[in-house]
Amino acid sequence: MTQKKDIFVIIGSASQDSTNEKLVAYFKRLTYGYFNLTVLKDLKTFPHFDPNLSVENTPKQIVAFRKEIEKADGILICTPEYVFSIPSGLKNIIEWSVSTTIFSNKPTGIITASADGKKGHDELKLIMKTLMAKFTHETTLLISGIKGKINDKDQITDQITEENLGEFIKAFKTLINNSDGVDL
Repeated sequence: MTQKKDIFVIIGSASQDSTNEKLVAYFKRLTYGYFNLTVLKDLKTFPHFDPNLSVENTPKQIVAFRKEIEKADGILICTPEYVFSIPSGLKNIIEWSVSTTIFSNKPTGIITASADGKKGHDELKLIMKTLMAKFTHETTLLISGIKGKINDKDQITDQITEENLGEFIKAFKTLINNSDGVDL
């Protein structure tokens, strides 16, 4: 039996019991035998980005966040789109990472689950590419119309979405397993 991989999950939604949180719960059940998930979901508790504190006198909460990323085998970002962009809390926490290399070559999965999501999804991919996170087309997933595709029991009710999520998980596992210096 292979050792489970540690995945640090960042949920971009500012809402409690969000659809993205339900999606991560479903992802957790599907990957239980393979991944250990540590989930960060309350981004509004983090201090606003201050470039003067990014390198020296960095807030303890930010230092702890960066350590979680460093020690993880992979990162999963699951977020909605807010006003054709990524949510401000997600942007804020990512900005705290710009002065570091913590995302460099880090296997990353990106899921945007929203009403539409395309612009936010494209923006997040561009940001993560800029931070040199390691992801492929197959380890990104856009789920438009998510509220009609997941029920209150955290189950996907749309067959195509379920198949796409299965393919995403397969690609994410492969990316993490190949992260030992192999450039994809």
